[in-house]
Amino acid sequence: TLFLDSNLNIKIADFGLSNIMRDGDFLRTSCGSPNYAAPEVISGHLYAGPEVDVWSCGVILYALLCGSLPFDDESIPNLFKKIKSGMYSLPSHLSQLARNLIPRMLEVDPMKRITIPEIRLHPWFQ
Repeated sequence: TLFLDSNLNIKIADFGLSNIMRDGDFLRTSCGSPNYAAPEVISGHLYAGPEVDVWSCGVILYALLCGSLPFDDESIPNLFKKIKSGMYSLPSHLSQLARNLIPRMLEVDPMKRITIPEIRLHPWFQ
């Protein structure tokens, strides 16, 4: 879903991917589109919301800049293998800044994944 804020900035939301979370809690439920799901979600592990949100935003950013999804397959088991292994390619037309940011957002290990404050400081985001 696309929204406009009071300054006419576009906001992207998918409430199929939403969940209620308290600070410090981990989530267990899997929800949303599998193409956008982080490896820890599809693996059935406990996960924290912010890291999963960064992954999903990385998929959205890739799709907006490349015109396709980084992880796609007609077979769900094959799709999950690609996501869990972080198997995707960056098109050569992407800027160096985008080529730096996207892999940091699509880092398979959530503990090594870039954080939202770090994204906001990244030169691509400036």
